[in-house]
Amino acid sequence: MTRAFKPARGRLNGSGPVAVVDIGSNSVRLVIYERLARTPTMLFNEKLLAGLGRGVAATGRMAEDSVNLALGELARFKALIEHTGCKELYIVATAAARDSENGPAFVRQVEAFLDAPVRILNGGEEAYYSALGVIAGFWQPRGIVGDMGGGSLELVEISQGVPGVGATFPLGGLRLSEEADGKLAKAGKIAEEALRGFDWPDLAPGERTFYAVGGTWRSLGRLHLIQNKYPLHVMHNYEISAEEAIEFCRKIAVPNLEGVDQSDVVSKQRRPLVPVGAVVLEQVLTAMKAERLVFSATGVREGLLHEKLPQDMQAHDAVIEAARELCILRARSPDHAEELIAWTDTLFRELEIEETANETRLRHAACLLSDIGWRAHPDYRGEQSLNIISNASFVGLDHASRAYLAAAVFYRHDGLREGALSPVILHLFTDRLRIRAKVLGAALRVASLLSASMSGLLPKVGISRTEDGLTLELRKDLAALDGERLRKRVNQLGKAIETTVTVQAG
Repeated sequence: MTRAFKPARGRLNGSGPVAVVDIGSNSVRLVIYERLARTPTMLFNEKLLAGLGRGVAATGRMAEDSVNLALGELARFKALIEHTGCKELYIVATAAARDSENGPAFVRQVEAFLDAPVRILNGGEEAYYSALGVIAGFWQPRGIVGDMGGGSLELVEISQGVPGVGATFPLGGLRLSEEADGKLAKAGKIAEEALRGFDWPDLAPGERTFYAVGGTWRSLGRLHLIQNKYPLHVMHNYEISAEEAIEFCRKIAVPNLEGVDQSDVVSKQRRPLVPVGAVVLEQVLTAMKAERLVFSATGVREGLLHEKLPQDMQAHDAVIEAARELCILRARSPDHAEELIAWTDTLFRELEIEETANETRLRHAACLLSDIGWRAHPDYRGEQSLNIISNASFVGLDHASRAYLAAAVFYRHDGLREGALSPVILHLFTDRLRIRAKVLGAALRVASLLSASMSGLLPKVGISRTEDGLTLELRKDLAALDGERLRKRVNQLGKAIETTVTVQAG
């Protein structure tokens, strides 16, 4: 008898997959997420560069070949949506569909074929959902979000978790290239003139961050990352200074990226648009007097799903929720991981280790991730955990924070040998986070040995500060847990925190 398997089960809450079809001016994309969650995980992601917006500015219509190409791809999307058992389907369309004469007829065809309504986003709505996607994907973002598609550019301020009033400009890659007759210098002047109409917010120093959304800008960012041999190939939250970004944009403003080093990392279909994206990005960064550029992998689609969450779920920390899900799926005892949070809270408080709010949340996430590699051979648990964490599709943390999580869990498994840690992680660290990761790793090593990484014991282990240092208190019924190996790990913790740590048993 053949056993029937569901390809996607929404394992953590029993819900099913959710699909979003995003009909843009350049690409038509299907993304299937495992479930509606604070940190939705992609089960499947596919795009077709149909170029629906090509020619719309000149003719007022989407070209028939582009329309037919898009509709043909939707047949494949429909089959995949049905095969994966999606419980919900959301369809959004942007500039090409809203600005073209044949847009309404095209939308009706899409609705009839997919048997679901198409929501045509106006410029303000597109800006809003892009901003909401950045809010969902970053830790306390502040600055300007820009979403560059094929037909339009949206700009919107974000502050304290709330999008401002957005503005839209006819500066999408396809549209601007056509209006400028393919001349990049002319495209730059058009962009400069158009952006004068934006009421730039008065951002304080330290808040002038530009969050770049959209496939063209992500391709630009990937090119910069590869050219500079950046060790971590994670685009989300990849950050460079505005000054460096402007210089880079000028360097690659070459038709079709001809002669640009490493340009083959950009797909052939994207290469004509990346230089256009570069001239627009240069004008945006200059006009807003930006301090830094940050690339975002989250945008309209994630913003749309984020809005559908209950408000209490929207307020949850993205990194904590992602770490908790991975813990539930891979750790020996998720309850033990939760106990680690409370236990290290007490430990760090007794040690008077100063933490920022961000460092506290990272420590909590590291506790949740501390045992995800336990099924590997003991010699490789640290390395496997480090690789999973450093390359995971987490949002809500910068690359230095990602390195902290990976290092803390690596230390927990492999000990505190500095030379064993990956050079990739060492490159991303700040000294402050490196020291805290080592302290936490040492603490997790003690906790895992005490409890066998199972729940119910750590809450019974006392932690107290004494004149001589720190004492771990094993009450009478736990005294048998004392031993030479435990005391060695306790001594390692003492060296990491530069104070004496003792075990008091009985």
